Amino acid sequence: MRTLVARYRNILKNVDTSYVRNIHSTIPWNDRLIAILGARGVGKTMLVLQHIKLYEDVDTTLFVYADDLWFSTHSLVTLAEMFYTNGGRVLYIDEIHKYKNWSQEIKNIYDQYPDLKVRYTGSSILDLQKGSHDLSRRVLEFQMHGLSFREYVALHYGADIPIHTLEQVLANKIEFPYTNYRPVALFKEYLRQGYYPYFKEPGYELRLTKTINAILEVDIPKFAELSISTSEKLKTLLYIVAQSVPFKPNYSKIARDLDMHRNAVSDLMVWLDKADLINILRDDVEGYKLLGKVNKIYLNNPNLAYALSDDEPNIGNIRETIFLAWLRATHKVTASSVSDFKVGKYTFEVGGKKKGQHQIKDVEHAYVVKDDIEYGHLNEVPLWAFGLLY
Repeated sequence: MRTLVARYRNILKNVDTSYVRNIHSTIPWNDRLIAILGARGVGKTMLVLQHIKLYEDVDTTLFVYADDLWFSTHSLVTLAEMFYTNGGRVLYIDEIHKYKNWSQEIKNIYDQYPDLKVRYTGSSILDLQKGSHDLSRRVLEFQMHGLSFREYVALHYGADIPIHTLEQVLANKIEFPYTNYRPVALFKEYLRQGYYPYFKEPGYELRLTKTINAILEVDIPKFAELSISTSEKLKTLLYIVAQSVPFKPNYSKIARDLDMHRNAVSDLMVWLDKADLINILRDDVEGYKLLGKVNKIYLNNPNLAYALSDDEPNIGNIRETIFLAWLRATHKVTASSVSDFKVGKYTFEVGGKKKGQHQIKDVEHAYVVKDDIEYGHLNEVPLWAFGLLY
């Protein structure tokens, strides 16, 4: 365990705390068991390390990677016992999904050491209710998304922009440092390489491509228990989505092309959605129906579109992709029968600055979301402004 402590102290020395994402303030860090889930690369590890450095007692805290070689001969339960016996009070475990039988051991730690607080990060694919070791009643789970436009501008340029409510955005009551920055220009930067916090590091697109491959080749196959051949078809499926504008699923045709059962194609789409590689947009449903029919399928964010597309991605698809990504992070979004999207009572038509009103002219609470404009007016709202919601 001495080795783990030494590694932890060394890692903590290099943690930058100059900018901490807002999700940090929404997490009740005093709770006994906390899970922070999200796709690879969205900043889960950095968030917990920042919290440790800013708020924890380093002497009674330990941060470990779940795939550390130390665990080849020791268990998580053994670590918890050793740590607690020596005065430990808060245990952080990074990338818990890389540890076999993690849910059982976390449950055992929770039950055996009521004074020990545990926080872990993991893939967005994790199913807390899978198997016999149900953690859903014990753990507080938080889903972490990629950077919003507001966070990108803050992290890259140091601009302090407040979080806006949807109602503020729709009323065009937007606080933005127009004197110093042009939002449309910055928004175009963000669309290409601003969703993942490592955008400042060299080789961004190459790093993103490696992230995508790791999700397709390691994460999803492991959790879904896919064969190698099925895993290869998963890549093909994502490529099909990436080349579409947007993708309107015909599962029967795809099943024939991939030589798979139709239901298997549907299952793979669900895994891609869980892994935050795509966003599935469903029809609005009423009553007690659980899920609406799949209407369209988008990539999870526009950075993926630029990384996966053979040519320049369709700008109309890019606009709809980022609108859905932002709104889905904070609201329930469904397809609209008359326009592009529906969020509660609101209907949205997304387009360029010349987009007209004809599709929503007789619809209450309807808005035209326009790209390439700095200011909104009446029911016309700048697309970039929705990037201030979180």
